[in-house]
Amino acid sequence: MAACAMAAEKLGKGLTLDKPTPVATILASPDQYVGKTVQVKGKVTEVCEMMGCWMQVVDNEKAMRVKVNDGEIVFPKNSVGRVVIAEGTLKKMVLTKEQAVGRAKHEAEEQHRKFNPDSVKSGLTIYQIQGSGAVMVD
Repeated sequence: MAACAMAAEKLGKGLTLDKPTPVATILASPDQYVGKTVQVKGKVTEVCEMMGCWMQVVDNEKAMRVKVNDGEIVFPKNSVGRVVIAEGTLKKMVLTKEQAVGRAKHEAEEQHRKFNPDSVKSGLTIYQIQGSGAVMVD
């Protein structure tokens, strides 16, 4: 008799690509993926505590954020530790130091963490997936 498996939980639009690309591959040459649909698979290590509008996905020690517009998809707050396949368009954001401070402060508030603006030393470039769909697979 076969063991019962947990049903996959589908979020947003369906997945369109056949297989995920390792996060390390995307991050090794991210500009070749910017503006294109990418799919990643990994463990969810963080989820937006306020709106469920983003999640951090880690595969083999490399992390990528999957972000959606508020309310478009709500990533369940109990997703941490689960495996997800997520898909969307890779975006590049270049932030000034002031923008980086604002972003870090906002994230600290969302995650109920203390924030020290002096911890942000410069601007930064961020690559993240503008999510269109995801499937929690365990």
